[in-house]
Parts: sequence; structure tokens; C-alpha cells
Amino acid sequence: MINPAEVEILQNALARLSEGFETLPDFETKFDVDATADVLLQVATRMQDNYPYFHPHYAGQMLKPPHPVARLAYALALWINPNNHALDGGRASSAMEKECIVELGEMFGWTQPLGHLTGGGTMANLEALWVAGQLRPGQRVVASDQAHYTHSRICEVLGIPFTAVSSTRDGRLDMDHLQELLSNGDVGTIVATIGNTGLGNVDPLPAILDLREQHDIRIHADAAYGGYFGLADNLGQDARQAYDRLGEAESIVIDPHKHGLQPYGCGCVLFRDPTDGRFYKHESPYTYFSSGDLHLGEISLECSRPGASAVALWATHRLLPPVKDGDFARGLDNCLMAAREFHARLSASTSFVPLMPPELDIVIYAVQAPDATTATTRARTVFDIAANDNLHLALIELPAELVSHFAPDMNMNSEMVTCLRSVLMKPEHRDWLEPILAILERAASRSTAA
Repeated sequence: MINPAEVEILQNALARLSEGFETLPDFETKFDVDATADVLLQVATRMQDNYPYFHPHYAGQMLKPPHPVARLAYALALWINPNNHALDGGRASSAMEKECIVELGEMFGWTQPLGHLTGGGTMANLEALWVAGQLRPGQRVVASDQAHYTHSRICEVLGIPFTAVSSTRDGRLDMDHLQELLSNGDVGTIVATIGNTGLGNVDPLPAILDLREQHDIRIHADAAYGGYFGLADNLGQDARQAYDRLGEAESIVIDPHKHGLQPYGCGCVLFRDPTDGRFYKHESPYTYFSSGDLHLGEISLECSRPGASAVALWATHRLLPPVKDGDFARGLDNCLMAAREFHARLSASTSFVPLMPPELDIVIYAVQAPDATTATTRARTVFDIAANDNLHLALIELPAELVSHFAPDMNMNSEMVTCLRSVLMKPEHRDWLEPILAILERAASRSTAA
């Protein structure tokens, strides 16, 4: 878990950092070393009560370990503890954040986007929908019923009407239902989910974008989970077409703390039109600035924000640039291949029934059973047995109608079916499929006997 080389790298970097402040009078923060050491050991003991998120045997929720360079850069920045609200609070880290925003925008073909880092996808989506509400006042926001639940909650907070669009059996936004909603004439913004967090599927963005020819609508792309996969070279045809047109959306949210190898929390909101920044304008009588340059607090609803997040992302971009055909992109390719191979192996198993083929790196599968009630019970048993064998999965509740398409022989004697969900978002997962599948098969066998 802990590589001693990381500690040495951090020590050397801290020595370099301190060289920049050698002209200051001597000063050292006083603290009780022994008591601090004791408390930190208590923290370490308490933190053992966690799932092994860093290990390939964790294939449950979207918890991707940060790259060592991100972890070390974040820790290094904490000795300064910059605040990226204003240049006075984070001069170097604000400049680094602006560079990162340009690099993230370039992934979508944007050369000078307006944007900034946020605490996560929820805050980033809130800002995007807040701007959408300013531009389409009183009009409705719509998103798939498989979109993240925060969209409806955000709209409630903002006082914007919201309607969920039904989804197809593969978990993508249903265009027929969307057309029906648009016919009412009150829809101002469509949220296209580029990788929903439940099933991992990509909404039909090209078809959604084409609706602008007939309707005065704004398209917001929630790519918090899936945004980076545009760099991959082995996407399926539908997903590839969506990513190729992602830059046509008015706003995009992407979470570097998911596939961007960053610590929590590091989200990002981007706007194609820099003039959208006019809605953020404010005048604070007590905030002063040492420069006339744009400061990030002028284009953010958040005030204090950790500059350490920008430092960590900047360092990661230097080591692993987010470009096609690079090492970073190859890591995404491995995640995609791990999910496809896992789905194929489950298809050949007599213990499991995989659902829709994965578009990204999430695989959903039911436990083989004569009926839905038994499948639910066995899924929960497999979940527990696998965890005892150090394989950590996730559970997902799905409508019986959806599951029945992939398990036509299963008697649907309940409205919902509990299935298993594996997020294979570590590139190393592809090399660990064999032991993961072996544990799953043992757990399934024991669940049948239970």
C-alpha cells in the first residue's frame, strides 16, 4: 500500500519548496511532537476501517486511487495551503489551475473555455444549470431517469422546473419521450449524460444536439464520470460518435477525481462561451487583489477553494498529459477492455447473467436464479460472501422490465431486481480478472447452497 519511494520524493520536494522562502526570518510552528505522533497513530488505526479502495480487489463504487504524483503534489501544496478564490490567496496555484482548464478544454476542442475546478461534480453541475437558468429563465430542465439524482435536486434548489426523461432498456435517454416533452414548448435545457454512474452508458448526444435545429434549447453535458474516455481509441461506435461531438455542448462537467487520477474533491465545470462568466459578476467591499488579472473567484459560485487540487492536477498533467495515444489514454483503454472481457466471461458463466454490454467500464450482472426474488437474495449473498473473501462489489436495484430483456427465462415475480455492479476503473483490473472471477464463482456456488 505504501511505497517508501513516495516518502523520499516528498521529502526532497519539501526541501526544494523551503528554498523559496529562505530570505524570511527564522520561524517554526510550535506543536507537541509526541502528542501529535500519538494522535496520528490513532488516525491510522481508525482509517484501517475502510475498504481497500486502492487495490484491484475493490471493484465496487467509483473510487479510483489518485496517482502518486497527484497525492504527493497535493500533500506538498498543503505546506502553503493556497486558496484559489483570489490571487492573493493562491498566486501560483491559481495560475496552475488556469493552465489545467485550458488543457481540459482542449480535450473537447475548446481553445479558451471559461471554467474552474470545483469540489466535485455536484457543485460543477449546479453552476452549469444555474447559468442555464439565467439564459433560459422559467424554462424546464430535462435529464434521463438514469442521470445522476443530483440534477433534480439541484433544480429544486435553484427553483427550476425539472422532468425526468425515460430511458431505453440499455440505460440511455429515450429520444421518443424527449421529443414528446419538447413538444410542450417549455424545455430550455437538456442534460446529456456522458456515462451515467449507475449503468455506465452514454446518452445519444448526436441526436440530442441535432434537436437544436428545431428547438431553442441549451445542451449541458454531464461527463463527470465519463468525460475522459474521449481520449480512448477503442470506444464502441455509438459512444465514439457522442464523444466526437461533445465539444458542441454549451457546458461540460468533468470530474478529475474520477478518471483523472486526482484526490477528492476535484470536479470541473467548463463553458464554451466565455461571456457566460458575466453571470458571476460581483463586487465585494472587503476582498482586495494584488493584480488586475482575472481571479477565479470572479467566475465561481464557491469562494474558498483548495489550491492543492489545482497543484495536484497540474502535476498529473505534466507527467501524464490528457492527450490521445499517450500513457494516460492507454490506461483508459485498459479499463474499457477489462469491462468487456469481464462481461464476456460472465456471459460464458452458468452462475451469472450479464446485462447490457458495457459502453465504458461499468458492468452490471444478475445472479442466475429461477425468479427475480431469488436472484435478489442471491445477489446480496454473493455481495457478502465476496467481501469476506476480500472482493468488494456494489449492488444496484433495477426494474424487472429492464432485467427481463437480458434474462428472459427468469420469472419476474417482483417489480425490482437487485443486481451486482462492478466498476473496473483501475487499469490494473484487466490483469486481475482471473482471481476476481474465481472469487465470484465460489461466492455464487455458496449462495446457491445457502
